[in-house]
This record gives sequence, structure tokens and C-alpha cells, in this order.
Amino acid sequence: MNTLTAAAIVLLSRSTSSFIQNHHSRRHCLAISTAASSLLPPTFPRAFSAAHHHHHRRPSLLRASSLIDDKMPPPIPRREEDRVIHAGIAPTPPSDTTTTNPPRQSNDSIEPLMDPPRAVPDPYGWLRDDTRQSLEVMNHLKAENEYSRHVTGHLGGLQETIYNEFLGSIRETDYTTPRPRGRYWYYTRTFEGCSYVTYCRAPKTEGDGGIEWDGTKEAPILEGEETYLDVNALAEGKDYCSVGGVRISSSQKYIAYSVDYSGDEKYELHVKNLESGEDLALKKSVDGDDTTTCEEGGDLLEIDDVVWGKDDDTLYYMTMDEQHRPYRLYQRRNWSSDSPVDTLLKEELDDLFWCGVGKSLDGKFVFFEAASKETSEVWYIATEDETSAAEMKCVAPRRNKVLYEVEHGHDSWYIWTNVDKSPNMKLMIAPAKEDSANDWNLVVDAEGNPLFDGSLVKSLDSVTVFNTHVVMEGREGGIPRVWKYSIGSKTVERLEFDEQAYDVGLSSHYESDAKSIVVTYDSMLTPPSSIEISLDDTTERTVLKSKAVPGYQKEEYGCDRLEVLSRDGKTQIPISVVYSKNTMEKVKGGERVPVHLYGYGSYGSCCEADFDSTRLPLLNRGMIYVIAHVRGGGEMGRQWYEEPHGGKFLCKKNTFNDFVDVAKFLVEKWTTPAMLSCEGRSAGGLLIGAAINQEPELFKVAILGVPFVDVVSTMTDSTIPLTSGEWVEWGNPNEEKYFQYMMEYSPMNNVQSGKVYPSCWLTGGLHDPRVAYWEPAKFVATLRHANPQNPNPLCLKLDLSAGHFSASDRYKYFRELAYDYSFLLDQLKLV
Repeated sequence: MNTLTAAAIVLLSRSTSSFIQNHHSRRHCLAISTAASSLLPPTFPRAFSAAHHHHHRRPSLLRASSLIDDKMPPPIPRREEDRVIHAGIAPTPPSDTTTTNPPRQSNDSIEPLMDPPRAVPDPYGWLRDDTRQSLEVMNHLKAENEYSRHVTGHLGGLQETIYNEFLGSIRETDYTTPRPRGRYWYYTRTFEGCSYVTYCRAPKTEGDGGIEWDGTKEAPILEGEETYLDVNALAEGKDYCSVGGVRISSSQKYIAYSVDYSGDEKYELHVKNLESGEDLALKKSVDGDDTTTCEEGGDLLEIDDVVWGKDDDTLYYMTMDEQHRPYRLYQRRNWSSDSPVDTLLKEELDDLFWCGVGKSLDGKFVFFEAASKETSEVWYIATEDETSAAEMKCVAPRRNKVLYEVEHGHDSWYIWTNVDKSPNMKLMIAPAKEDSANDWNLVVDAEGNPLFDGSLVKSLDSVTVFNTHVVMEGREGGIPRVWKYSIGSKTVERLEFDEQAYDVGLSSHYESDAKSIVVTYDSMLTPPSSIEISLDDTTERTVLKSKAVPGYQKEEYGCDRLEVLSRDGKTQIPISVVYSKNTMEKVKGGERVPVHLYGYGSYGSCCEADFDSTRLPLLNRGMIYVIAHVRGGGEMGRQWYEEPHGGKFLCKKNTFNDFVDVAKFLVEKWTTPAMLSCEGRSAGGLLIGAAINQEPELFKVAILGVPFVDVVSTMTDSTIPLTSGEWVEWGNPNEEKYFQYMMEYSPMNNVQSGKVYPSCWLTGGLHDPRVAYWEPAKFVATLRHANPQNPNPLCLKLDLSAGHFSASDRYKYFRELAYDYSFLLDQLKLV
């Protein structure tokens, strides 16, 4: 169900992870911001629990530690030494309260809770303020920002230079590859000086001869171009603006779109009439029975996602619970009338399961998917019956540790699943009916060989069903791959490309009768391009558009794909390397050079060997840029992620060990600890926090973007949004099985004393619902407290108007990144 992965596609450019793998990952972020996603090709919180003890609070004292700078010491928040959180069985609430304890484990867990519970020190726990209104907390966060500005105060010129280099490497006025849908071509545009994208379309004409555009703002990309949603207009007067899904109705008269104005990922639902321009913000329904009417003058409806039904009268939308978990699917009929009707179609009450809504490419079914990281279930309603059907039907009831996803075509379900404990996903087919599990059969070629049998050889991530072919995306040899399967001849073919390592994925497709597909292709050296490929003859290829990178000369750079032996003596860790050839010549001459190491390694998500023009300021200053494809990701298939040898649950330390092993390899080969920097964002920030705790003196600089570093404290508390759903990712520290293991790697609980830690640059967003702002705030305070004589600066920069994905304004995003890189280059003495 292609629309289910839309959000992940926006974030990852060309995602090779399924909805199950990444849609509900709180900490899922590969350093792509909302703003940055507009530059990509078109493929695309937490209340104190009863376990918190906070006796003997003292007045706030922002004390000074050792003077890294004699003009301004870093802000040091007070410590509440007796403050703890409890892992294990919930402490008994005071007898004089009506407080009830939140769940400490999932309903179906068979693992014992620790009894008695274990106390975990949390001296900076007071920094957590769910309201974001505590004067003491806000003053401390502002003091952190002021200190970071002071440390980097001399870098204003460098920041401006890097910012201009970012702008110089993009075409500010640009467009994405137009894609056909019904009577129109759909695409987006950006304009010089405008921070956000503009959604456009143009009518199809006979003999469309391609694009003849003169590169100016004023000229249309296609004849008859019209703007149907200008995000710049939506953002006027707003500090933050992020548009989620934009869905076209079947008549193409309306769009339904969602927009977030705070960064907390709570989206308002709007419907716009493209003929009249009228824009209607939809309201919440009145609480009551499953079928309700909308509340006159009520609050705006907040949603997670939306799709249209068969016609313009019906919308399907997802709402979230108090933990920010999508869990209810509603159908709204007659949404434009004075008395629209909402019907609750599905509700998922198990906190482990995140839910999504999608629609088959042929438009015949709307799907509701409930999925944890280990188990999934899909329900459907036929759009032909959507006005009369009383309830949805289930494709196959959930089975423990069986994942499956579904697409429809040719009166069949196409299912990719790990049923029967296969290490990777199989491709199976069954009649399009309810309760079909007993009818699942492997899809085979003309010789009777399964296309995907779930073995270790190759992995399957997504399936798109066209009238004549099935197109599959997955991985083989650690590289993203695309295959096409002819339904008529039962032949299968993998699309081939010239470079050794690359990133490729299917672009947006809206028509099941397509005779060709468009893929987006890039590599560490090759900027993204959209390539049209015939489904009948894959040698027939047309490059529709290549991303212009002004000033970039491909021949001046080189890249390599290498492997590093891990400390276990048998696992080969892939790394992708890009560099200026001049820099590599110095290495060949025996010189040591600066190296920047990036990693992620969680949720089975992949860091691809892709092109990123924002790396150029580092490469052009003599740095080698390395991506470590560590375990916990999905680069080598699901076995790279899953137990017993991947990077999840009780083998999570493999992720951190792999990263440190790669860093040591780089020191042996190209660089020195004084010239080595590292970076990770979100769950990648956990990776960096664990790595610098393991080997503090191996790195000179560390960038931790919105880092998930307070693992044990966060994962014990199910009142924190998204926590309970991630017990099947990290483990549950309330349970004996996981507590000690998680305590051994949680960055907050493993900071070493008496060590020289690298210069650290931490970032956060005040409204981030995935990794709360207090995690980086507590971690930087812990680092300073443990090593008050550390000579290297430890800085926190908190965006007070953004969430998890940084600035939504593309120019502000570039300025924020220039800030990060100026600190990095300064600490490496490359200024």
C-alpha cells in the first residue's frame, strides 16, 4: 500500500524501509529535515510518572564549572542528587492520592518485571517540563543557547561562507520531475528567496514534447501551469510550517492536506477546492457513538494521515492518542456539508501497535495497517462498498512475530512477509479475500523459482503492482535494487546501473496502467536524476531530469566502498567513502587528513551511498567523509538488524562496537584522533553518545543531533509519547531481561569521569515529540559534571520553535547546518 510509506519517503528521499520498519520510529531521522526534503527528487514530551521522585528541590542555581572560556563559563544546572526514576514494577502510589500507575510492560509480555524496582539516578530530571512553560527550565535552555553563541561567536564569517556555499550548490529556483495523474501532470517548484515549496500542476496535452523552461521564476514548467498549494502563503507569520500529506481527490477538484505549525507533528486537516480556492479547516467530531457529527465551532481536527475514498464525498483519516500514537481510522462522509458524518472504522488499543492508512494503486481498496516492530495486521474496505459496508475486513489475523504488508492487483493480494520465520521478506500472492493466510503462495517465475523466498541472499522492502508488471524494491549485496516482474511471461529482471555503489528507488506513481516507470538514481558522486524506464524493454531509458549542482565538477572527487572487520573477527562492516581526489593524493603521500564519520544503525533503516551537496564544504576543505553501515540498520538485509547477530534488543551493542571499530580503522588508515569527527542524529545520536563513552579520546569532535541519549529513563516511562511501541525495538528496562544490558550502553548512564571527551555539539527542538528536548539538555549537563576540567567545549543549541526535523524553512535549515559545520571545522582547526 504505497501511500503508507509516503512520510518515510519524504524523509529518506528514496526509502528502502517499509511502513513496518520505520513509520512509527520516534527516533527515526537520517539527518534529513523537513526543509531539506523539499530539495530532494520527487520519490518520493513527556508528564512525570509516579516513578519519578523529586523531593528537596532547591532554588535554581546556574553555577559555573571549569572555565573553558574565561569570559563565559557554560551554564551548569542544579543537581537533585536524591532524584531517581524506578525501573521495574511501579512503586505504590501514595495512599492519599487517586493516582494510577501507567503500564510498565506490554499486555502480551511474558518477561517478569523487576520486583523490587531498581532506582536509577536522574539528578537533572527537573529539566523535563511537558508544558514547556517553566520559567526556570526556559531560562536554562536560553542560557545554553547563549553559551553556544558565545563559543561560536568568532565564527560568524565562516558560517556565512558555508551558508553561501550551500546556496551556491543548489538551483534555488527549480522543480521536481512532473508525474502524470489523470488529466494533469503534478510537480512542485521552489523559487529563489522563498523558503517553502509550491505545489503545481498542468493539464496534459496531446503530443507532450517535454519541458522547455528558461530557468526563470516567471516561466511555467509546463504550459497551463497552475499553483494549487503555496506553502509560502501558509507559512506567512508562522515560525514553523510543515505540510504533511497532500492528497488529490478522484475528480481532481479537491486536495486534502495536513499542516503542522509548531513542530510537534500534530497536523491540522484542510480541504481545498481547486476551482474556487476555498480552503476549509475540518473540525473535530462530537464525542459519542462510533457514528458522530462534527462539532459546530469546535476545535480543529488533528490527524496523522488522510486519503480520499472512491469519490469526492468521502475522506479517511487517522487520529492519535495521548501518547502521539496513530490508532483510530475514521471515515468522514459529506465532509463539505453542514452536518458531515464520522464513522469509526478501526481502533487499535494495544500500545505496541502503530497504525496507518493507505490506498491501493488501482484505487479499489483502502487499507488500515496496525504494526509493531515484530507483528502486523492489515484490514481493508472496498471503495465500491464504502458507503454501505458496515465494517472493515482482515486480510489475515495477526500472528506473533509475523510481519506482512499488502498491495492489490489483478483480483489478488500481493503480500511481502516473513511468515515461517524467514530472515527476509518473501513475496506471496493470494486471492483478494478476507482471512486469506491459508491461501498465501510464493510468487514464482516461469521456471517455478520464487522471486523472493525470504532467504539471506536478498531482501524485499516494497511492492508496486501495475497492470502488466510488478515492481519490487529491496537490497542485494548491501545495495538498493529494483526488480520488475512481467505478469504475462513470468520473467523477472533486476535493473542494472554502472556505478559500484549507488542509491535507487521508485519515484511517485499514481496510475496502475503505466507502460514505464520512473526511478530516482544517485550515488556519492552522481547528483540525483529521474530516469524513465520502459517496463517492456529496460534498455529504453530516458533521463527526465538531473539535479543541477552549480560549480560541482564530478571528476574532482572519488568514492570507494570498503569493508572493515569488526572486533568479533567475522563480521565485515561496509563503509561508503567520498573525498576530493586532491585529499586522497595527500593520503597516498603518507599525510594524515581529517575524516568525518557518520552513522545511524537503528530500526532496520539504511544510510545510503547517496549524493548530498551539503557535504561539499567539508570535502573542499580537505576532509574525507565516511558513512559506516553499522548493524542495526538494514543495509545487508533484515539479518543486519534482527537478533541474534544484528543490532537490536540484546545485540544492540553491535551497533556501537561496529562504529568504534570503523573509527579505529580510519585512524590506522587515514587520520588521527585529533583529526577525527563523528556525527549522528536521533537514534544516530544514541550511537554517537555510546561511541564517545566507549572511546572518549578516539574523537576530536562529535555532533549529536536531536540525540536519543537517556535510553533507560525514557523507556521505563510509558507516559512518554511513543515509548511503549518501542519496547519491541530496544527492549523494556522495566523487565529483568533487558534492564542491565540497556544500562550498560545508555549514554546518560555511562559517562566516564577523568577522561578528555571530544568537543560536542548537541541540538534539540523544544517541541520535538520523538526525542524530547530534555534528553540533550540532561546529557550535556552530565558530560560537564563528570569532567569539569575537560578542555573541549560541550555545547547545546536548542531550536525553540522547531521539532524533531529541525527548521521547516529551507534557508533556516541551511543556516542551522552552517552553524553545525562551523563548530566542527573550528574544533578541527580547519578554519
